[in-house]
Amino acid sequence: MGEIVLAAKITHVPSMYLSEQPGPHHGCRAEAIAGHKEIARRARALGADVAVVFDTHWLVNSGYHINCGDHFEGLYTSNELPHFIQNMAYQYTGCPDLGNAIAEHANRSDIRTMAHNIQSLKLEYGTLVPMRYMHMDVPDEQPFKVISIAAWDAWHDLNDSIRFGEAVRRAIEESDYKVMVLASGSLSHRFSDNVNALENLHRWTREFDRQMDMRVVELWREGRFDEFRAMLPEYAQHCYGEGGMHDTAMLMGVLGEGYDRPAEILTAPFGSSGTGQINAVFPM
Repeated sequence: MGEIVLAAKITHVPSMYLSEQPGPHHGCRAEAIAGHKEIARRARALGADVAVVFDTHWLVNSGYHINCGDHFEGLYTSNELPHFIQNMAYQYTGCPDLGNAIAEHANRSDIRTMAHNIQSLKLEYGTLVPMRYMHMDVPDEQPFKVISIAAWDAWHDLNDSIRFGEAVRRAIEESDYKVMVLASGSLSHRFSDNVNALENLHRWTREFDRQMDMRVVELWREGRFDEFRAMLPEYAQHCYGEGGMHDTAMLMGVLGEGYDRPAEILTAPFGSSGTGQINAVFPM
C-alpha cells in the first residue's frame, strides 16, 4: 500500500533562483531554500520516492490536469519574470502510472480530470523552483519522481479542488509509492504595483494582507483547520490568493476532513514582491 509521508505548503518565489546569483540579492532567500532542502531531507528519510506538486503557475481554464510525463528536461526562462529566472536547467523522471491513477480516482468522483504524458508539455516554475532545491542534496541514485498538477484553476470551485485532493490521497494509498505532496503557492498574493516593485522586493504590498497571513499561520499552528477551511474562499478572494488558492484547497483534501494536527513552520512568513510566502509542514 502507498502512503503520503509528508505534506507541505511551500513557496516557489523566483527570487529564490535570483538568490543564487552573484549580485546585490545574493543569499536573500537562503532561509526559503533551506526550508526546501529540509523538506526533502525529511521526505527522503521517510522513504518518499515521488513528489506530487500542486502548481499554481500552471493555468488551466477547464478540467483538472496532471502532467505525468515519463521524463522532463530542458532550460527554463520565466516569461513572467525573465530578470529573475533565466536558463535554469532541469532534469527529472516522471511517474505516469501514479498520475494516471490519480486521474482515474478523480473521475470516479465526477471530477473531470485528464492525465497527460506529452513530451512537449513542459513544467512550470511552481514545480521547477522547489524541485531544484529539493534535489540539491539528494544523492543521484535517490531522486524524486515528479508529478505536476495544475492548481491555477481559473474557472473551478474550491470545494471541487478539496474533493480532488481527496482523490489524490486515495490514489496514493492504493499505489505502491511513498509520496510527498506539496502545495506550491503563496499565502496572500497581491503583487506590488510596478512603481513600488523594487522597494517591496522583501515586503508585503498591504498591511491587511500581512495581518491576514499571520492569522492564518496562527490557525495552522493551533491545528484549527475547520476554521481555516471555512474562511478559505474569502481569504483567497480578498487577499488575491495565488491561482485562487486551489493548491491549498487540494492540500486540505489530502489532509482530510477533521484534520487538526498543528503545522510546523520551517520558514517563517516573509514578504516577497508584495506577496506573502511560507514553508509549512503538515504532519501526517
